[in-house]
Amino acid sequence: MTDAGSKLRIAREGGVARILIDNSERRNAFDFSMWRALPALLAALDSEEATRVVVLSGAPSLPFCSGADISEFSTVRATAEGGRAYEAANVEAFDALSRLAKPVVAAISGFCMGGGMGLAAACDLRIAAEGAVFGIPAGRLGVGYPPEAMRYVVAAVGAQTAMDLFFTARRIDAEEARAAGFVSRVLPKQGFDAAIDQIAAGIAVNAPLTLRAAKAAIRRAADLPQALSAEECERLAAACFDSADYAEGRNAFLEKREPRFRGG
Repeated sequence: MTDAGSKLRIAREGGVARILIDNSERRNAFDFSMWRALPALLAALDSEEATRVVVLSGAPSLPFCSGADISEFSTVRATAEGGRAYEAANVEAFDALSRLAKPVVAAISGFCMGGGMGLAAACDLRIAAEGAVFGIPAGRLGVGYPPEAMRYVVAAVGAQTAMDLFFTARRIDAEEARAAGFVSRVLPKQGFDAAIDQIAAGIAVNAPLTLRAAKAAIRRAADLPQALSAEECERLAAACFDSADYAEGRNAFLEKREPRFRGG
């Protein structure tokens, strides 16, 4: 599956679908067509029973995302009306990542700038490679972000760090991003993709209904964007106890074997 002129590609391995950001001509910047294509791509993955985990990353040898394509600022984004349409596409992409029922992992190497930080902030789990660089240079570009987009960064790092990043437009390294709570782990650059594959595969073998219920409950408890209602979270948790996977988990534990979850 490809979209946006093959600048967003899908690579599958077992229950893991990796969305590869592949816009090498623009150092992996996200252009307008990519922002608009991402929600439909995610919806398709969410409907696939075989896909249990989604990973968002740069294509091999490319950074995660260097932000919005600045070359479009004087065209698509040249006026207030165009800017609003562009920001609406940004927010729709962030929301699509956030409301995906399946776990979404951002695998961040190289640059994670501007809109790239927004994309990563909308994911559930963020893991960085050593040497990754983060920043939001809006203050040096004269760009204004609406609250709907800003809430993802604020939810990820808190208001104070968000203000620091926006006011100063400074860059931070992977360790500072981890200290700020933006990423959960910093892994060696050497073998980073293989490590991400292993982590994602380890998530994919767990009970899908449990992962879905856990994601919903955590997002609700943390008041994250696109969080489900308390009633919806309760329904998802209750469905786990009525599932065949719950029986399989109990039986596997008693029989001292690995469980084989089927998502039902």
